[in-house]
Amino acid sequence: MNFKKSLASQVNGGGPVDGRHEARTLADLRMGERGILDRLDLPEDLARRLMELGFLPGHEIIPARRAPGGGPRVFRVDGSEVALRRDTAARLYLRAKSSRSDT
Repeated sequence: MNFKKSLASQVNGGGPVDGRHEARTLADLRMGERGILDRLDLPEDLARRLMELGFLPGHEIIPARRAPGGGPRVFRVDGSEVALRRDTAARLYLRAKSSRSDT
């Protein structure tokens, strides 16, 4: 099935991009900071559900509200707001910035 083949290429892409720099995740984003999703390192069923909600590689994600006491955090993606647990957000990797002069 084409969807499964496509999903497999976007899920479980591995860990850090290289040995020197650890890849950033959604959990690392600060309020108002924007990030572009690179890959999802989650079980296929959970990755599929998040992709249905708009968490697709290449899409911009913006952190919004945070629950008190370190609970779920709300992320804006594809016109919606979705709350994710910190451990889930820590497995959604962002694209590396191409240059520091863009900020």
